[in-house]
Amino acid sequence: MITVGIVGGTGYTGVELLRLLLRHPNVQVQVLTSRTEAGKPVADMFPSLRGQTELAYSDLDIEVLKKCNVVFFATPHGVAMKHAAELVAANTKVIDLAADFRLQNLEQFEKWYGLEHACPDILKDSVYGLSELNRDKIKNAQVIGNPGCYPTTVQLGLAPLFKTNATLVKPESIIIDAKSGVSGAGRKASLGMIYSENADNFKAYGVAGHRHHPEIVEALENISGLNGVFDHILFVPHLVPMIRGMLSTIYIDLTDEGDALELQKLYEDFYANEQFVDVMPANSSPETRSVRGANQLRIALYKPQPKKLVVLSVQDNLVKGAAGQAVQNMNLMFGFAEDAGLQGIGLLP
Repeated sequence: MITVGIVGGTGYTGVELLRLLLRHPNVQVQVLTSRTEAGKPVADMFPSLRGQTELAYSDLDIEVLKKCNVVFFATPHGVAMKHAAELVAANTKVIDLAADFRLQNLEQFEKWYGLEHACPDILKDSVYGLSELNRDKIKNAQVIGNPGCYPTTVQLGLAPLFKTNATLVKPESIIIDAKSGVSGAGRKASLGMIYSENADNFKAYGVAGHRHHPEIVEALENISGLNGVFDHILFVPHLVPMIRGMLSTIYIDLTDEGDALELQKLYEDFYANEQFVDVMPANSSPETRSVRGANQLRIALYKPQPKKLVVLSVQDNLVKGAAGQAVQNMNLMFGFAEDAGLQGIGLLP
């Protein structure tokens, strides 16, 4: 049994973490922090947790957090890096669900997040927590940067191509047309997030540039071993009027070599032993509701024309795209069964 702290327990990812960890057989959640709700019982804010926990929110006390085996940061960008050094020195593991430990390129981090990194030495030794691709490194990590939700769909959607043979596709041709439910923007008061602005509406955002683009580029470079070829891929996110769910449609030009391969088999073989990645039969249409509440990512492939590949990738942005993947990383770090606390089935309808 390990003890866990969650910093930032009033946001969507924080309460999703708590929901998952309360059902985990090897975990005791010791502390749950909130700057604004200290002293308030969790169940008063989230009635779904009535009868499941007696926890109340508390102020962030680093001495209390240092007594935990692992601390999750479900906080805005810039918070985890302020406390990581003290926690690491106390041998407490850190899993950050924000961007503080996602990008190794400090220049890109400062450009896109407007922050100077507080602990570049710890960043250098941190591990990017995409469980399926970095499993061995995660097992030995002290600090994990949990991937962004959009980058998770993209990397798992493209990894079989670039891990197998980087010459199967034309990297500069990649277009990522991605859609997310509104919970991806977090639990905050914002005019653009209110019901009357989002209901019966569908819009693109970040078209001129989005902070997940450099994360996608850096991650694909690490997956493929290629540098300087992904800078010009197009990534356009969209907001759809639903709470949970994310779908990325990825358009790819194949080389002659890639066009000649049986790509369906390539993907099925690549993910054959991955319990949280489901490669669906060819020409399937994965739906976001099929993964709602589950730590599952579903992929489907289409070849609508010669030398053209379309990859569809769906997940729950709060689970596999955030809290579920963080728990998956924790399981690897502590040697638990990888699916511990993550065995829930998608909610449908």
